[in-house]
Amino acid sequence: MPSAPVLGGKDTVSLDDAAFGVEFHGPLVHESVRAELNARRQGTHATKTRGDVRGGGAKPWRQKGTGRARAGSSRSPIWTGGGTVFGPSPRSYTFKVNRKERKAALRSALSLHAGRESLAVFDPAPYGDAPSTKAAAKLLADWSQPKGVLVVLTDDEANVALSFRNLDRVSVLPAQAVGVADLVGASAVLASRAALDQLTERAR
Repeated sequence: MPSAPVLGGKDTVSLDDAAFGVEFHGPLVHESVRAELNARRQGTHATKTRGDVRGGGAKPWRQKGTGRARAGSSRSPIWTGGGTVFGPSPRSYTFKVNRKERKAALRSALSLHAGRESLAVFDPAPYGDAPSTKAAAKLLADWSQPKGVLVVLTDDEANVALSFRNLDRVSVLPAQAVGVADLVGASAVLASRAALDQLTERAR
């Protein structure tokens, strides 16, 4: 059964084998990460076609007899100040990933950290009453993990985030908002006991 160390002590926490002990499924994780990152895109980029650009209603010159190429509008795409051809327009980039696939991808990402021993648990009590960035930095330094740590907390532990949020290369997220992309992009994951229980429940 996989386990995770408790920082600041010598204890370990047993992890649920169904959520933290599965084989990594690369294609499923890739699909879930793409879906999550696409859902974050605003999709508000837009350009104007020749029909949207102001002006250009009158024919610049008569059709024949001037020696110049025929032109029907000064807002043609080949003119300076004209419209854009095949430019981007507002759209949604989201696509659906089935619920069972999302859970399987979440289990794969959690199991990856458990297998690499880059998952740890900490007691949030000392940081909730008196937030201390210095103490949080020492806790992470003693863990000796590469930068890029994801700290996972519950909604009730919002005050604990004050100690970690200003540290370099440290992200703080509530357990219910942690996605596969966040787990894959983190070099290590540090969670409170309550947040770990919520992650386990989500992955089951």
